[in-house]
Amino acid sequence: MTCHPASTIEATAPARSRLPATHGEGRPEGGRRAKCLLAAAALAAACLPGAASAWPWSRDMAEYIAIKPQAHPLPFPKRSVPVPETATVHVADKEAAAKLMNPIPATADSIGTGKQLFAIYCTPCHGVSGTGDGLVGEKLVLRPFDLTSPSVQQIPDGLIFGYITFGGAVMPIYGNDLSPTERWHVVNYVRNAFGNKGGQPELAKSASK
Repeated sequence: MTCHPASTIEATAPARSRLPATHGEGRPEGGRRAKCLLAAAALAAACLPGAASAWPWSRDMAEYIAIKPQAHPLPFPKRSVPVPETATVHVADKEAAAKLMNPIPATADSIGTGKQLFAIYCTPCHGVSGTGDGLVGEKLVLRPFDLTSPSVQQIPDGLIFGYITFGGAVMPIYGNDLSPTERWHVVNYVRNAFGNKGGQPELAKSASK
């Protein structure tokens, strides 16, 4: 048997790897680099909220295949007429609406319908009393109109119709929510319920006939 010196055995033995164990998670340098990239992306998203929200899905609820209101309205068929009790009104603004004549008599039915609509659309700001003390109106910096005041009761019905249709400084537009006939019902309710400081509605002469 041939014996070799210890120095010869150490020289011929394969060299051991000096890399640290990774326990199956890949190289440490790669994991550290990925963490740095994630941290940089999170920091950029926090510093640039506008850019962070500009992803394609941020417009999914606004851009969809359904036709938007008034996007491409079809023309009325020839010789067509409006549905009964849904008169078509074409006005450019509140000033033009002030010249309109109220076509709906202030009957008990009209005032009752106007009261129901007022409770739905107007009470949150103007309140049940019409003085602007609604739950929303109390929190506004600019107080809603006091519908019982003489300055409001002296304006023509058409101007009240115009405010409902086109809105005001803090008043939303309700021309898309209420038909022209429904708006006139609200006008009749406002005129009769608050014209005598919240007393019993005074029906028009046509209602008593």
